[in-house]
Amino acid sequence: MKKIGFDSEMYMQKQSEKILERISKFGKLYLEFGGKLFDDLHAARVLPGFDKAAKIKLLQKLRDKAELIICINAGDIEKNKVRADYGITYGSEVERMIDNISGMGIYINCVVITMYCDQQAALAYKYKLENRGIKVYLHRPTKGYPHEIDTIVSDEGYGANPYIETSRPLVVATAPGPGSGKLATCLSQLYHEFKRGVKAGYAKFETFPIWNLPLGHAVNVAYEAATADLKDVNKVDNFHLEAYGKMAVNYNRDIEVFPVVRSILTKISDSELVYRSPTDMGVNMAGYCITDDEACVEASKQEVIRRYFKALEDYKNGTPKPSTVHRLEYQMSGLGISPADRKVAAAARAKSELNGGRGAVALELPDGSTVTGKNTEMMSASAACVFNAVKVLAGIDDSVKLISPYVIGPILDLKTKILGDRENPLSLDEALIALSICAATDPNAARATEKLAMLAGSEAHSSHMLIKADEDPFRKLGVNLTCDPEFLDNHLYSN
Repeated sequence: MKKIGFDSEMYMQKQSEKILERISKFGKLYLEFGGKLFDDLHAARVLPGFDKAAKIKLLQKLRDKAELIICINAGDIEKNKVRADYGITYGSEVERMIDNISGMGIYINCVVITMYCDQQAALAYKYKLENRGIKVYLHRPTKGYPHEIDTIVSDEGYGANPYIETSRPLVVATAPGPGSGKLATCLSQLYHEFKRGVKAGYAKFETFPIWNLPLGHAVNVAYEAATADLKDVNKVDNFHLEAYGKMAVNYNRDIEVFPVVRSILTKISDSELVYRSPTDMGVNMAGYCITDDEACVEASKQEVIRRYFKALEDYKNGTPKPSTVHRLEYQMSGLGISPADRKVAAAARAKSELNGGRGAVALELPDGSTVTGKNTEMMSASAACVFNAVKVLAGIDDSVKLISPYVIGPILDLKTKILGDRENPLSLDEALIALSICAATDPNAARATEKLAMLAGSEAHSSHMLIKADEDPFRKLGVNLTCDPEFLDNHLYSN
């Protein structure tokens, strides 16, 4: 069993108290929410015990005081930018957020399309949301930003944006991903609030890096690994050090932009700013809720290795630059780890060799034992591995067939003879559907199906890169999957 290193209940309590404290300082607070509202899987992986839904649960706890503004960059709409973890566009993610957040009783004020420069795709998206009853505002690039403070803080700058009517003491700005314009939206609102005589404030809620952990702490290094393609780096907050004589960690972009943000906030409020450092602006309490530092360090080291494998895979597919891989190698070296520290990788490769190099998948069960699966004519290695895993968990003998030949045969015939698929074996996606059908009449299949939930948090590795129908179910099951950067065959196209 993986050791728990983080107290999520304590975190939500401390975090809500901190936010309420910050609201009391201003009366009305615009809070920029970084990271993911839902499914914060990175945090859950590096801080074992962290509730991946902690942020949205926090908002639900404060829902009587809070309302949400969702920001999306017009350029991301135009480019159909895709969220890598789910494979859906930012536009679709906004719609998913609206559905999920509204369903939890949290008030969504509006959607703001930022950096609008007459993109037709953005305008069409605006009409689409408005036709579903969602208020949408268009914010153009801020004139004079970032250096012409007098222009930025004027009716030509932030004042050119339409004012968003808000009614609650906590206004949260969130987004489907980075670069969505949350900060600009918050500052624009502050300008309008002060013009109206409302003394509002600004704060930032970002989980990583954790400001009160050392710069080289594995949890903070894992954050760098997660953003290696963006070239983000953690730094000592020199403003905090000068102001208080205390070390604090922040990341480069927040430190670099702080003089500009401080000047803007000071100009808006026409008074001395309450913030003396980027760390001052934050309200993150995660560092106070680590209960087992060793567990978090080990989990973070494994996350860096996982990020390394993903970068290799992406590079093989032509996505990232070699520099991303080199950055991750450097980070692993600094932590004293290597890809060899991922034991499921060695198990998968060994199984593939025994299978004549035809590919295999290994999965580590909650008790630390490892099961494997190989590619066959009937089933993919991913499907075989998961089936072998649930057999062990359910106490089912290895010789038992979980899918009846009367079910699997027609499926394979349908795939190849009617649908014209090139590959014959059942993918993990197909195998799980077949298993659920068999579970209606077969007690073994039913027991196996019940054990699937126990795979959440498990580690898995494939000796080759997987097709989408094998890869996606691992994510949905909560399994931490990595792959060797190897193609299983010479086909250029797969789905």
